[in-house]
Amino acid sequence: MKPVNVGLLGLGTVGGGTVNVLKRNGEEIARRAGRGIEIVHASARDLNKPRICDTAGMQLTNDANEVVDNPEVQVVVELIGGDSLALELVMRAIDNGKHVVTANKALIAKHGNEIFAKAQEKGVMVAFEAAVAGGIPIIKALREGLAANRIEWLAGIINGTGNFILTEMRDKGRDFEDVLKEAQELGYAEADPTFDVEGIDAAHKLTILASIAFGIPLQFDKAFTEGITQITREDVEYAEELGYRIKHLGVSRRTENGVELRVHPTLIPERRLIANVDGVMNAVLVKGDAVGPTLYYGAGAGDEPTASAVVADLVDVVRALTSDPENRVPHLAFQPDAIEDIGILPMAEIETAYYLRMQTEDRPGVLADITRIIGDQGISIEAFIQKEPEEEGANVTLIMLTHRVREQNMEQAIGEVEALDCVVGKITRIRMETLK
Repeated sequence: MKPVNVGLLGLGTVGGGTVNVLKRNGEEIARRAGRGIEIVHASARDLNKPRICDTAGMQLTNDANEVVDNPEVQVVVELIGGDSLALELVMRAIDNGKHVVTANKALIAKHGNEIFAKAQEKGVMVAFEAAVAGGIPIIKALREGLAANRIEWLAGIINGTGNFILTEMRDKGRDFEDVLKEAQELGYAEADPTFDVEGIDAAHKLTILASIAFGIPLQFDKAFTEGITQITREDVEYAEELGYRIKHLGVSRRTENGVELRVHPTLIPERRLIANVDGVMNAVLVKGDAVGPTLYYGAGAGDEPTASAVVADLVDVVRALTSDPENRVPHLAFQPDAIEDIGILPMAEIETAYYLRMQTEDRPGVLADITRIIGDQGISIEAFIQKEPEEEGANVTLIMLTHRVREQNMEQAIGEVEALDCVVGKITRIRMETLK
């Protein structure tokens, strides 16, 4: 049987890795797919730039539209990133009747609903395993491996840059800015690290995971994001002292009132496996009603780990080329007419436990005033630490862990406590999840 012809948009890190994996493992891949897979046409902005792959035998162009419009190309692999040009090219490829494989999380999170509707209309596949957690096959696990389950919740470390920073802060007692600079030097963080450290990248990925887990439309605009820029090494040390670790976590949970969709720094008990995922590694913990909790761990970025997911999607597409379009695995796991537009729960309605750190004057009655305000909001304290002042007359550091409470009650309590004359500056608040 003739090989399937693939057009590649982008010959950067992941594009180069995809070429290398296909060439190195071509025979094995063909045995799995039933046919060979060959990249025949590829585009790149600068054709003279040095590559990490051998492009011999490929037609090269700096015009991506030539690849998308090539009648010999059956599958288009989009690896250019962004969500403007990429959207135009993907929609054009679908209109041309071509299947699409993409690693573009922003594209899927923000425009996936219209992309999948067009793909359904044209009878083609859009595969996006590489868009979430690099080489970890979490999309396939949720969409197929856990299909028997009602997913209750999922939580993930899905941005390697943020995880690297928090790991270095914990292991070496370093400050955020110092570790961020190193992450940029190592190539883990961009010159503008906003997407990573403010949780936007993780929110793109969480949006996709939640949609597949709960059968809801993609709703990135409703995801809550909070970054790690305000986390101090003291917070990391205090969390350790209390038996917790701080991770930048994406959390989505099905509740009676809607679906939680949130990314923020989170205290996790140190005994949890996911709390011990360090460096640039990713992990996703999924709780199904039948199987219980399952953990998926691996490299969340890099040329060949991400290429592993891209090529796996290509194998799926090739396997399905001769199958009935109506019997393919649905893009978002649930049949298109069974997607439920369940509301996303506002953060004010979320219930979670909290870590609170505050500076107060060292005088009688302070603790009583604070606990009275907290108690009036129905908040109970699980653990409490008072640090001795470094010198007489200096301010005192108080650390509290609370039981679960609604976010709006905590916001009210924090506002009232910060208004006390004895409280100095702002209160640091970090949410907590036991992930039981």
